[in-house]
Amino acid sequence: MDIRFDNAGVDFGARTALFPLSLTLGERRIGVIGLNGSGKTTFARLINGLAKPTTGRVTVEGLDTVEDAKSVLGKVGYIFQSPQNQIILPIVRDDIAFGLKARGHGKAEIDQAVDAILGRFGVPHLAARRAHELSGGELQLAALCSVLVTGPELLILDEPTNQLDLKNRALVQKTIAGLPENVIVISHDLPLIEDFDRVLLFHQGRLAADAPPAEAIARYRELAA
Repeated sequence: MDIRFDNAGVDFGARTALFPLSLTLGERRIGVIGLNGSGKTTFARLINGLAKPTTGRVTVEGLDTVEDAKSVLGKVGYIFQSPQNQIILPIVRDDIAFGLKARGHGKAEIDQAVDAILGRFGVPHLAARRAHELSGGELQLAALCSVLVTGPELLILDEPTNQLDLKNRALVQKTIAGLPENVIVISHDLPLIEDFDRVLLFHQGRLAADAPPAEAIARYRELAA
C-alpha cells in the first residue's frame, strides 16, 4: 500500500500537533512510537482522515484523505485505544454486521461475511456475547472483526495491548502477527513492534527517527531518559 505525506502538518489553533513532514510508507508492518503528546496519534489519524492536515496533503493509494475521504475510509480501518468505545451495538454479531448494513449489503451476504470473519479469528463463540461481558483480549478481537469484515487493505491499531494482562496481550500480539493486511501500530509496548519492518519515532511534534526497530527504539529510550 502506498501512503504519502507531502509536507503534511496539523495545527490546533496556536499549538502545532505535528510539524510538516514528507515521507512515503509502503511496508507491511510499521510501528509508531513516542512519548505522550509527541504527535504519533495525530500522524496516524491523518492516514484515514480522522485528522485533516492544516498544511500539505496526505494520500492513500493516490486518494487524497480530504477530497476522497469516503474512498480512503474504505481502504483504511482504525481501531481505537479503547475498543469498547467503538463497538456500537451491545451484541457482538450485530456490531460486526453494522458496517456491512451501512454499505447496503443484503442479509444473506452479511450473515456469510460475519460467520467468515468470526471463523477467521477462531471466535464464533463470541457472536451472541454482549460486548460489556468480554475480556480485554476478546474486545480487541471483536473490534478487529468489526473493522476487517468491511475489507480494508490497511489496519491502524492505537495501543492494542494497553491495559491487557499477559495472556490477552499474547493473544493480541499473535493475532496482529497473523494479519495479512498491512498494519500500522501505535504503541508504548516496545516488544510488540520489535520485529516490524519499520518504526517511526515522534518527539514534540516532529519525526525524530525513521529506522529499523532496534535503532528507533534505542533513540526513543534516549529521549525518554
